[in-house]
Amino acid sequence: MPTNFDEIIDRRGTHASKWDMMEANYGVSPEDGLAMWVADMDFRPPTVVQARLEQMVAHGIYGYFGDAAATNAAVQWWMRERHGWEIEPRWIHYTPGVVNGVAVAIDAFSNPGDGIVVMSPVYHAFGRVIRAAGRQVVELPLAQSDGRYQMDFDTWEARMTGHEKILLLCSPHNPGGRVWTADELRAVGEFCRRHDLILVSDEIHQDLVFPGAEFLTMDRADPSLRDRLIVVGATSKTFNIAGQLVGHAIIPDDALRAKYAGKLKALGISANAFGMQMIEAAYSPEGATWVDELIAYLDGNRRILDEGLNAIPGVRSMPLEATYLGWVDFAGTGIDHDALLHRVERDARIAVSHGPTFGYGGEGFLRFNFGTQRARIEDAVRRMQDAFSDLQ
Repeated sequence: MPTNFDEIIDRRGTHASKWDMMEANYGVSPEDGLAMWVADMDFRPPTVVQARLEQMVAHGIYGYFGDAAATNAAVQWWMRERHGWEIEPRWIHYTPGVVNGVAVAIDAFSNPGDGIVVMSPVYHAFGRVIRAAGRQVVELPLAQSDGRYQMDFDTWEARMTGHEKILLLCSPHNPGGRVWTADELRAVGEFCRRHDLILVSDEIHQDLVFPGAEFLTMDRADPSLRDRLIVVGATSKTFNIAGQLVGHAIIPDDALRAKYAGKLKALGISANAFGMQMIEAAYSPEGATWVDELIAYLDGNRRILDEGLNAIPGVRSMPLEATYLGWVDFAGTGIDHDALLHRVERDARIAVSHGPTFGYGGEGFLRFNFGTQRARIEDAVRRMQDAFSDLQ
């Protein structure tokens, strides 16, 4: 039976960061506001995931997790069937989420004071963990061509100083929604070889790709890069189970994997039993069917949001190839940042992610999470058009 993504689910008062923290962070009350900021969705996961949790609850004993063979097999199956990527069980390590997986790589393969390279604007958690680890954020600005982000290697070369150790790739890109081509990914690999960089490829949005675009994992794009490649991902974004707090790091190279595993051991990191079993359930034929339905629904939401916001003079929504996160440029309105936020957060009563938090190039942008019920997207469009009615 097809999933009813239109069902409104009230998440208020459930410790949901997206709804229960929006007033503290943005001054938008959940009583009359719309939560379109933090990147989780307002949909229940596939029933196969819920059923697995119910089995665990019925069993009633919540001990330490052991024997990851079935979880590894599920990850292998998913990567092979959905992405044409053959991986080995020994390549897989589990972390408390993708951001933690990135942080472990930074700790394992760089030292305080080293430079960590990002392509800006980019997922704001990258900068947060880099700075917290005492490393330097090295921003390589993405160029825009025909309203889409492009890699600008000529400009980037001039910004490299030799003290950089790691490049963090966001693939697909958050917040721009780009699905990088095979040629672009190979060029990233060559850039990493040229500058002797470890490449950490964050592929958490790999499953949320719209028709017309094709995701390619970094390892398939450039197998020769394996001696410096760490791929991180998770079921969390795909299946809306971020609270599970389990991500995976897939590392084909023996030496890199041993060093990464040693850091996990030194930090005392072990698997979350609930999260591991959720992975087994999600990475399945039933999970795949649900994802196909989800993408079709999100694509409809994307079209409604884009058309509605682009109807406001001076507003341009970047065409998305992946993710459920609209990246919207308000620079053409001529409205300064504070006045823009007043219209969106005070007048429209919508909590959104602020563009400058994504680093260089985020000025003038806001990020809208459209992973919610269709009625809420239509409501958001009406609120935004009302808040900017004087520009019509």
